[in-house]
Amino acid sequence: MAAPRILGPHDGHHAVLGGTSARLMIEGDDAGRRVALVEHPMQPRALAAPMHRHHREDEYSFVLEGSVGVLLGDAIVIGHPGDLIFKPREQWHTFWNAGDSPARILEIITPAGFENYFRELGAELAGGTPDPQRLATLWSRYALDMDMSSVPGLVQRFGVRFPGAPSSGLHSEGAPP
Repeated sequence: MAAPRILGPHDGHHAVLGGTSARLMIEGDDAGRRVALVEHPMQPRALAAPMHRHHREDEYSFVLEGSVGVLLGDAIVIGHPGDLIFKPREQWHTFWNAGDSPARILEIITPAGFENYFRELGAELAGGTPDPQRLATLWSRYALDMDMSSVPGLVQRFGVRFPGAPSSGLHSEGAPP
């Protein structure tokens, strides 16, 4: 059984992911692999991810600060502090900071394990331009379909930016056409 503990505002593993980052607060090993908690601070108008879907995890985004937009399939929602946004597995989605000031969400991921994706992605991005084959392998390992070709349309549609977005149209198996 894990011992009680307090995480300070700078504790946990930090992964820089472009216009957003991930702070791993509670990892799977801390909670019997049942749940993980990840904080995502987002720069103003930052797109956090291309359209993607998880095959194993559900995500619950609790808005701590700012305004956060989420596209779930064809539905668009904007969450504000205190709102909880449910993103079920097998649902194509993305999210972004919908405002001109910083935003933060607490991402609750069930079951745990996907938090390690952020650790690995952060390490890949820290090395400069990511290798498309390594990214595809990473997505496969985490049962994640990723549609990088969605980025230009999302940027235009929602007035956001996505630093370092590849323009290759790269997508993983299962990405929408």
